Amino acid sequence: MRKLKRSARLVEMTQYLLARPHTLVSLTAFADRYQSAKSSISEDLAIIKEVFEEEGLGELHTLAGAAGGVKFLPKMDKTEALGIIKGICRELEQPERVLPGGYLYMTDMLGQPSLMNDVGRMFATVFADRQLDVIMTVETKGIPLAYATATYLNLPVVIVRRDNKVTEGSAVSINYVSGSNKRIQTMSLARRALRERARVLIIDDFMRAGGTIQGMMDLLYEFEATVAGVGVFVESGEVEMDERLLEDYVSLAKLTAVDLKTKQTTVLPGNYFRS
Repeated sequence: MRKLKRSARLVEMTQYLLARPHTLVSLTAFADRYQSAKSSISEDLAIIKEVFEEEGLGELHTLAGAAGGVKFLPKMDKTEALGIIKGICRELEQPERVLPGGYLYMTDMLGQPSLMNDVGRMFATVFADRQLDVIMTVETKGIPLAYATATYLNLPVVIVRRDNKVTEGSAVSINYVSGSNKRIQTMSLARRALRERARVLIIDDFMRAGGTIQGMMDLLYEFEATVAGVGVFVESGEVEMDERLLEDYVSLAKLTAVDLKTKQTTVLPGNYFRS
């Protein structure tokens, strides 16, 4: 790269870090990239760090030593996150979103990149310190959430299928009981998709009783993997506590009431905002 003026270098360095979250970048790499002294690079990083923190974009961690450098961790202030989630709750309360069975239509929202980016950054904030190896979700609606979260954590995504695909080779399949309707269903994961003993973050779009997530956890047991966290976009509050299959999870929104006759719903911020 040609030598840049300091103002241009600051812009380019900022973009470089934003595009590589949770990646350690050495001062030497920056110095070589911008043909600048390490002392100048250090001053630039101090400015970027201050802006990131003041604007709530995240944290810039410095690691000392010969193998050290800087690492950008995207974060979202809980106050900002709450404002976004309240807007999501208002949108989910629209009567036309009520579907038979008390479900909410959310597909259009899951297809909005800017909204998914916000939600992904929230999950990345929650699970930033879990030492994760991979993000897991089940096809299909949870995929945008998983990829948005993975972008900010700089991790690969593994997708659990409802049935085995011949293009994915041999797979591990299990039967599980759906928590909402008690039906026996099947899910599978290609053997090549996940290494053994991986630390996994499960992301799902909607959780009623938690049967699907419990199924994924049982599937991970076959890979000797560890469930390091569970993130849920919207959880249902209309499930009795003794029917809930999960206790340890983070939800961003909670559907607390649905009147199928009037199509009136109540959606509140999830348990993340109660901590």
